[in-house]
Amino acid sequence: MLLPQEIIRKKRDGQRLTEAELRHFVAGITDGSVSEGQIAGLAMAVWFRDMDLDERVALTMAMRDSGTVLSWQGLGLNGPVLDKHSTGGVGDVTSLMLGPMVAACGGYVPMISGRGLGHTGGTLDKLEAIPGFNIFPDNDRFRQIVSQVGVAIIGQTRSLAPADQRFYATRDISATVDSIALITASILSKKLAEGLDALVMDVKAGSGAFMPDYAGSQALAEAIVGVANGAGCRTTALITDMSQMLACSAGNVTEVREAVAFLTGEYRNPRLQAVTMALCSEMLQSGGLADSDSRAQEMLQQALDSGRAAEVFARMVAAQGGPADFIDDPDGYLRAAPVVRPVYPDKPGYLASTDTRELGMTVVRLGGGRQTAGEAIDHRVGITAMAALGDYLDDHQPLAMLHAADEASWQQAANSLRGAICVTSQKPKEIPLIYRRIN
Repeated sequence: MLLPQEIIRKKRDGQRLTEAELRHFVAGITDGSVSEGQIAGLAMAVWFRDMDLDERVALTMAMRDSGTVLSWQGLGLNGPVLDKHSTGGVGDVTSLMLGPMVAACGGYVPMISGRGLGHTGGTLDKLEAIPGFNIFPDNDRFRQIVSQVGVAIIGQTRSLAPADQRFYATRDISATVDSIALITASILSKKLAEGLDALVMDVKAGSGAFMPDYAGSQALAEAIVGVANGAGCRTTALITDMSQMLACSAGNVTEVREAVAFLTGEYRNPRLQAVTMALCSEMLQSGGLADSDSRAQEMLQQALDSGRAAEVFARMVAAQGGPADFIDDPDGYLRAAPVVRPVYPDKPGYLASTDTRELGMTVVRLGGGRQTAGEAIDHRVGITAMAALGDYLDDHQPLAMLHAADEASWQQAANSLRGAICVTSQKPKEIPLIYRRIN
């Protein structure tokens, strides 16, 4: 008989766990027969002793199989089932454009996303800024929307990878969140439960990234690609820059508004466009919809220029309970903050660097993110028109526009914003947008 404490002891002593042992332990997490203390014990043993590739694959598959694994058979889909996952950042609104763009090119995108975590924004929080948008349709409705529209973006339900929900909650209070083996299993158990043909990972590096340094980001990207491919899902990863905000905006309403502007062609931030197009291209190539990057880029640009991608986004919003005419009149539906004013730097010069994590925390302190679990957020607040590295700033050219609920929070956020930047007399060297591709 397999006992949880013996499985913990084995990993504590640096031995390799078998698939049977890992599946038994994960089953105990799911049915409650393994205690919170035992979950924490295994998590700490893994944190110290790590796991090899076979163990990581086995843990991920066991967690995936702890709940529903979606099947797309019987729906008559005439294209591949694809998704993207980002490790999170500030102003990272790519999902809202990427899903419709890939769907407009023949893919099907069943995207299961999360809420904001720490300084990083959450796709679900952004979508809930749209009146009526339902992030928790049942599985049948989810499958129907993906089949008919090509894309749906929802939250993780209790039926999908339930072991991960309990495992993560325990890791969060036991100082074991930053184990690469456990991060990999947590991310992929949910993604593989989507029944994907291919997955693309966007792993961030820089001051606003989840991992503290480039080496950590690279190790995480390599781990995810190795485990996902080992589990039978074709996966590639891009390591992309998060040393500054990706979009011009950070917040919930503010990012939704920028996503609409991107899809309709009203405005496309060059950094945001380059990363979004690169990720979409990886998805089209991995799914067999394009045989080269140049062909994928051509297809994506056509989807944008023809209005097909914007139409898919509009149909998704309506199918998930939002206004049918949302994309035609976003400002009529998105609530505006009461105080919107520019922030100027303390001295003139070139924007040389930003503490991007602090920019994200500025949005959180404005009320646009959560400081405690379950806390309500203010969708209206955030940052727009954020300057890019290398821009020249002075008392005529602002650093950003701040959207706040009141004067006091605007002042506090303005001070945080000024403290999070470095302005110099010399223009900084350009930083790469995409550091590396891993396949």
